[in-house]
Amino acid sequence: MTALDDKVNQHFPGLVVRKDLVKVVKGNAIVPSYVLEYLLGQYCATNDELSIQSGIETVKEILRKHYVHRNEAGLVRSNIREKGRYKVIDKIGVALNDKNDTYEASFANLGVNKVLVSSDTVKKHPKLLVGGVWCICDVEYEHSDDKNASPWIMGSLKPIQLSSFDYEAYLAARSQFSTDEWIDLLIQSVGFNPEMFGRRSKLIQLVRLIPFVERNYNLIELGPKGTGKSHIFSEFSPHGILISGGEVTVPKLFVNNSSGKIGLVGYWDVVAFDEFAGRQKKVDKALVDIMKNYMANKSFSRGVETLGAEASMVFVGNTKHNVPYMLKHTDLFDELPEKYYDSAFIDRLHAYIPGWEVEVIRGEMFSNGYGFVVDYLAEILRHMRNDDFSDRYKDFFELSSGISTRDRDGINKTFSGLMKILFPGGGASEQDVEEILKLAVEGRKRVKDQLMRIDATYPDVDFSYRSKDGRDVIVSTLEESEYPEHYYRRARGAQQSAINDEPNTPAVPEAEAKPDAHEDGRQKNEPREAHRVFSENQKGITYDTLFGPYLDGASKIVVTDPYIRLFYQVRNLLEFIETVVKHKAAEDEVEVHLITILDDLKGEQQTANLTAIETACSAIGVKFTWEFDGTGTIHARHIKTDTGWKISLDRGLDIFQPYEMNDAFSLANRLQQFRGLKTFEITYLRDAGQVA
Repeated sequence: MTALDDKVNQHFPGLVVRKDLVKVVKGNAIVPSYVLEYLLGQYCATNDELSIQSGIETVKEILRKHYVHRNEAGLVRSNIREKGRYKVIDKIGVALNDKNDTYEASFANLGVNKVLVSSDTVKKHPKLLVGGVWCICDVEYEHSDDKNASPWIMGSLKPIQLSSFDYEAYLAARSQFSTDEWIDLLIQSVGFNPEMFGRRSKLIQLVRLIPFVERNYNLIELGPKGTGKSHIFSEFSPHGILISGGEVTVPKLFVNNSSGKIGLVGYWDVVAFDEFAGRQKKVDKALVDIMKNYMANKSFSRGVETLGAEASMVFVGNTKHNVPYMLKHTDLFDELPEKYYDSAFIDRLHAYIPGWEVEVIRGEMFSNGYGFVVDYLAEILRHMRNDDFSDRYKDFFELSSGISTRDRDGINKTFSGLMKILFPGGGASEQDVEEILKLAVEGRKRVKDQLMRIDATYPDVDFSYRSKDGRDVIVSTLEESEYPEHYYRRARGAQQSAINDEPNTPAVPEAEAKPDAHEDGRQKNEPREAHRVFSENQKGITYDTLFGPYLDGASKIVVTDPYIRLFYQVRNLLEFIETVVKHKAAEDEVEVHLITILDDLKGEQQTANLTAIETACSAIGVKFTWEFDGTGTIHARHIKTDTGWKISLDRGLDIFQPYEMNDAFSLANRLQQFRGLKTFEITYLRDAGQVA
């Protein structure tokens, strides 16, 4: 157990569970994670290993006896008949039979329909009427000579949801965690290992939770396949429902005018549309029109009557092209179904999650640490839907007056949601508030910038804010910094200085410029003094572009980096040497000397790896040597050359996020430009002192 796991169990006893246990007990049961964690929370919410193992066996036994597998439904029905009464775990839906004036239940896996349900049960659990609810239920069998009477009778029914919680205790416990610890706990709670994600990537994952904590929040995420876009909405909470983008109608989603029955938005906190992308998808125009009105005004019509609801709307889908292709040829909404590719619909989205920044889910990304029983966290988030934190940045910052009301609403709702998730009891520092505000502005800016490419009537917007000390901050998206040559294209007819859709590209701040950019007419790759900042998840950066021009002509290079210890760090060093080789003539020899620190635990392996590099270099004109700093206290990370360049890196060579190094067919394994970056800064200094 980690220190965080110990702390979590100390402050949230009985409310957390080890996340890898879900896989242990799931087997071939096709049930949402919140159902399994509900059971695990009853028997395994502890850090005592013996109790956990005993609880696992209990949960497995409950699932074995009572979970209904579709292929064993006939056997379960037989058991009910023979025993007269039997407890099952199944997804149950209820419909009104208006001919008989009765409520009738259907069991998804058991395959039983027309099971009589009392009115009191339906009144107590109205979600049974819309979409169905996972329940633990007693089913009885009583045969009758009346052919019209169903032999199946529903006994006691208990939805698989937390019955109560102490919100004040939750706030008190939250105050015992630092911001970093709390973020890691939340990431573990949704099932991921926080060590595999950078700070920005963690926050992007948490943006997916905002629809559960914020009323009438409209969110879209488009990106590559396999990044877990729909996981949160299908597995995380009993208050959300995930439906296929093409499997919904106006009566199902909003209201059936003939019966007066309210649809999904009246019963669920979150309605998510899976597989939403696809230009050729058939979509009902009437549905789009009603949805646009609902997303803007939180209301919809039934005849002459106007009804309101508070369900948040989420749209997730896959993209076919990468970001630079979309920015050059179309826009980031290009994959939307044709009838949704409408500026009025898009303008109602509060935020756009950049799905291309989210890594494809790999096995090592899953957590085996402790996180909240998801049903407990889901209830907490639902409770906070009553709160409004949208103005809590105003003590420190003021949004630009050029931001429109709709843009401001989108920013405020995203900010409010993240604040409630991260700082439910307050206490956020100015730095914390600014980090959240930037992400909120960026989420709305991504929507608006693409709208300006689609519809010429949308004016430019100044997405910036000012601090109380007068500091102005212009917010940019990551793709804006990466691809400025494509990003600024406007729709035809827009009133701007560009002609015929040529990019109207403002100056890119040097801190965000690519290393090979040239603003002053010099040779493109000519080295010069500079300071640059790179953002988390940014791609397209390699050691060749970072270091290559500064290594030209060098015969001796000294690398000082205390963290060349673990395998991936030594591999980074080898890739740096590959760059050295590319920038030297075949007939030249270059000395590369490493100064690092001996690993206390794996020093022998570290030495063996460095020796292997020395052997490999001897045949390619590179003399590689190393030394372990005797003091063990070096912290600076830099590269010096005998041509007078000093390159200071706050992260040393460790600039890439974790990637699959053992996959021979992974492009990220072979080519650095396909790896996501960590946040880092680099400074190039001239005449910093010759290398001895």
